[in-house]
Amino acid sequence: MAPYRICFVCTGNICRSPSAEVIARARIHDAGLAAQVDSTGLDSYHVGDGADERAVWALKRAGYDGSEHVAQQFHESLFAERDLIVALDRGHFRQLHAMAPDAESAAKIRLLRSFDFDLEDVSDDDRRLDVPDPYYDRSAQNSEFVEMIEQIEAAVDGIVDYLDERQGHPA
Repeated sequence: MAPYRICFVCTGNICRSPSAEVIARARIHDAGLAAQVDSTGLDSYHVGDGADERAVWALKRAGYDGSEHVAQQFHESLFAERDLIVALDRGHFRQLHAMAPDAESAAKIRLLRSFDFDLEDVSDDDRRLDVPDPYYDRSAQNSEFVEMIEQIEAAVDGIVDYLDERQGHPA
């Protein structure tokens, strides 16, 4: 059986989606599950860049390594090549739905925080499902990046359970 294929999507693929990729890859591996995990951005202006240094710092602080990331752009072909496309906020969710070539592709799109057990009953238009963009955080403590990692970790636990169910290992 081919591994389940997950793509995380944000704006530029340098903060939120690469952080989700790194965290999901680690947690899926730790759970003994198989998945192909990557990330992309909807815009092209950071293609080829590494992850934002503050995201790399926040990941490292939480025990992950984000230093190898290289930003790439989302392309419509990924709808056919991925089983799950995870948007980091409602704007990405809407953009991805507008790009989806058919209903089957659109059905693959989920908001990351919709997997957070504490937010399971929240509707898709609730702003609490957004992982806020920390790019403009200029605080000395990088507090928005730390919060981003915490939000992603909480949601990725739900993705691990989701994946576990699909691979026939009830949680």
